[in-house]
Amino acid sequence: MASGCSNGLDVGFVSLGYAKVAALGVVQGVTELLPISSTAHMRIVPALFGWPDPGSAFSAAMQLAALAAVVSYFWRDVRQLIVGSLSAVGRRDFGDKDFKFAVAIVLATIPIGILGLTLAPLLNTCNSPLRSLTVIGWASIGMAVLLAFAEVIAKHRRKVDDATLWDAAVVGLAQAGALIPGVSRSGSSLTAALFLGFTREEAARYSFLLGLPAITLAGLKELWELRHAALGVDGWSVLCFGLLVASISAFAAIWGLMRIMERFSAWPFVIYRAAMGAFLITAVYLGLLA
Repeated sequence: MASGCSNGLDVGFVSLGYAKVAALGVVQGVTELLPISSTAHMRIVPALFGWPDPGSAFSAAMQLAALAAVVSYFWRDVRQLIVGSLSAVGRRDFGDKDFKFAVAIVLATIPIGILGLTLAPLLNTCNSPLRSLTVIGWASIGMAVLLAFAEVIAKHRRKVDDATLWDAAVVGLAQAGALIPGVSRSGSSLTAALFLGFTREEAARYSFLLGLPAITLAGLKELWELRHAALGVDGWSVLCFGLLVASISAFAAIWGLMRIMERFSAWPFVIYRAAMGAFLITAVYLGLLA
């Protein structure tokens, strides 16, 4: 497929082939679960190498790789949540902590679900203005400032077991901001959790668990959209290969993030995001990147 558009949907990844998609799968898998924006890197890496933009559909579908990694890494939490909440419903014990956490996850998913459906025509269209490198650059700098502020004022005392519905609502609203390329779902929700006083590692855990439905729905929705894009066997095989590579990379990313948040702080991500944003804005201004 020569064009990156099919029925109005951006499917530029098909023309990249297996090797380039594998490289992007590694980048997507690592950056999807680190607070540095996978969408930003899906635009930056192709721009640097002169490749076509893989498209937002590719980025969204790749979230299924993140889903596999999160469920695998936090399997005990996920299993306890599912079994515990279903058991609570059977007992009609709506005060059960697992049931309350399940309700919190649903509550946190509502904002990004509504906003995602509203903005889908703009986000997924070919040459979407929201995917411009300038927008991504300013979003990266903005999130760097917010994450730095959270690190400065955060008390780092609370745990996931202490979370309330109010916490879920705040993190859910922050998560919805990730629809703007360059913001990062994990970055915005992690930042919000830090502002709410969670310890760094518990903030990361809370961010991942609350984001499970959003990651799942975004990935499945994009697969459904791609069904109507007339990809063909080659297109689907390229996408599946990318998913496999991204899943392995995403698991490694979670492990690395949890080690960093347990032993250090979020400052490395603050510095990285600020530098990335400044580089993008400067490169576009000087005409080095289009």
